[in-house]
Amino acid sequence: MRERLRGVDANLLLALHAFLEERNLTHAGERMTMSQPAMSGALQRLRKHLGDDLLVRSGRGFVLTPFAEALRPAVAEAVEAAEALLGNQREFDAGSSSRRFTVSMSEYAMTVLAEPLTRLIAEQAPGCSLALDPVDARRDQFETQLMRRDLIVGPLGFEFPGRTQPVFTDHLVCIVARGHARLREGALDLADLRAMPHAVAEFAAAGPRRRPLEVELERVGLADRTVLVRLTSLLALPFAVAGTDLCAFVPSRLARRCLPVLDLVVAATPLDPVRITEAAHWHPRREQDPAVVWLRRLLHDVAVVVEDEAAPD
Repeated sequence: MRERLRGVDANLLLALHAFLEERNLTHAGERMTMSQPAMSGALQRLRKHLGDDLLVRSGRGFVLTPFAEALRPAVAEAVEAAEALLGNQREFDAGSSSRRFTVSMSEYAMTVLAEPLTRLIAEQAPGCSLALDPVDARRDQFETQLMRRDLIVGPLGFEFPGRTQPVFTDHLVCIVARGHARLREGALDLADLRAMPHAVAEFAAAGPRRRPLEVELERVGLADRTVLVRLTSLLALPFAVAGTDLCAFVPSRLARRCLPVLDLVVAATPLDPVRITEAAHWHPRREQDPAVVWLRRLLHDVAVVVEDEAAPD
């Protein structure tokens, strides 16, 4: 066994882990920061050493062979053990590091956190960079994205995998066009909300789990409200409402940014406050990564500022 191990490049373990988790040559290369030819070469060496194809084409994508599927738990355990042994020896020096942090965020979280987080990284870690992208809308891809990113920031309460740290809270408000015919002293009653057409944004990553707004609407007897417009983007909701007889419920921070630009107003309603929480999620294997620990602390500092700046409506 030892003679066999001497002929194996230890880096192939990380490449094997990337192949097994990503199930894609290009994505595995991005994760390893290796070119596609280099990853292709690593895959060929792994196939020769293990005597199995590991990754085979199926339609437009790839799937793991049964042997590769069986390897996944052992390889993941080996990588985690190696990181536990060697990872704690590393230190992260924000002042001298050139680390590229990768963070996925919900659209709403990005409007709140992107600017202050980018600014603080530039101030405290000038050699580092930040790559931001949206959360994958498919729930079955959330865990895969979690493995590829240092952090994911998205809504709390949908049983997403990984470790979790609440970042900031908000509440939903009802927005309508200024001068809406049903507004009386800035308010709408339940009869108004039942009669009015609604615009909603559907968060596909939530899966079948009901969102807090849906629970509250059901409580007051508005589960069958008329939904005239369905969007995939929360940020587009105010634009769908502007100049129409529609109403929509959006986070208060988003509403405040859009009211003067789109000539909208917040309407008081008889609904109980619907509170939402955006949280950071990360893969357990990054729990002790010094750079990610530093990033989580920085995000906590950003969150404190964001919460302090939240003005009452």
